[in-house]
Amino acid sequence: MTIQIKVKFLGIFKGISGREQFPMELKESVSMGEVVKGLTELLSPDFKRILIDPELGDPRPNALILLNGREIGVLDGLETKVVDGDEVVFIPVSHGG
Repeated sequence: MTIQIKVKFLGIFKGISGREQFPMELKESVSMGEVVKGLTELLSPDFKRILIDPELGDPRPNALILLNGREIGVLDGLETKVVDGDEVVFIPVSHGG
């Protein structure tokens, strides 16, 4: 059974991906980590470079990821499952020093 989710990009993620929204069709319910991996394979290498922390191999230092309005850290992190109709939002985190 295929499922549809809606992915939204804000800030630099919107600019680098060239779109504000991205509908994704998945073969089945998958983890948020698999959604992130799929996006980095589908979109430009620059998107992956901006999203994924190279030392950790993890998007969370660079992005707040919301699933249906809730930050995935309060759910099961990258193991959080997405289901048909879910909305995933990527919000950039700015770092300074």
